[in-house]
Amino acid sequence: MKPVCLVIGAGAGIGGTVGARFAREGYHAVLCRRSDKEGLDRLVAEIRADSGDASGMLLNAIDDNAIEDAVIRVEKEIGPVEVAIFNLGAQIGDRPLADTSHKAFEMGWRLATFGLFRLAKTLLPMMADRGSGSLLVTSATAAVRGNAGQHSHAAAMGGRRMLCQTLNAEFAPKGVHVAHILIDGAVDAPDTLGKMLGPERFQQLRETRGAEDGLLLPEKIAETYLHVAQQHRSVWTHELDLRSFSDVAWWNHV
Repeated sequence: MKPVCLVIGAGAGIGGTVGARFAREGYHAVLCRRSDKEGLDRLVAEIRADSGDASGMLLNAIDDNAIEDAVIRVEKEIGPVEVAIFNLGAQIGDRPLADTSHKAFEMGWRLATFGLFRLAKTLLPMMADRGSGSLLVTSATAAVRGNAGQHSHAAAMGGRRMLCQTLNAEFAPKGVHVAHILIDGAVDAPDTLGKMLGPERFQQLRETRGAEDGLLLPEKIAETYLHVAQQHRSVWTHELDLRSFSDVAWWNHV
């Protein structure tokens, strides 16, 4: 039985690419995303065409018991989850406080923080019983810097970061590795940045900044995720940030 890598938030950017990288390493990649079954099937087919094992599952993370049921189903039907990737975004766009509704603010929290809590509450005790496992959490600059117009996103991502720390405090001594991975920059991802900018602007960005390695490349991000998941427990990374060489680090911005 192959080890399982469960990806919550498997788009064509970080999530799908990380799943594919783990599949090449011998894992069965379980890719979960909210919508676009055609795109999900395409990702699974690409992994299988590369001689990897993968399956896909549509999952709306804010639905009651959706995350919990997915974990239990995977553990029962495919195998124990050795690595889980929590890659759900929670960006609702720039909105001044007056235009941030209660519903919009809460949505960011439900995706970024409560979703991670639900995954951890279901999966981490099982990992602890087995004495091993990794939970790698994709995060954003908003987890450490709150900008104007980012009330929902910053609050949600800041909560995500602190939740990673509390989970580590409880579960690291039980053999479970939790890593908070801060993506500090624009990612060459059609499902996220591409949708935010639109096809034309996104392609222009790829041809300018991207051509000069100014965008974070999902396939290179995936190498870091694999490395972190395979670290010896004497040198576990609990938090790291990734950015292009040409970007200014989050702590140096005005």
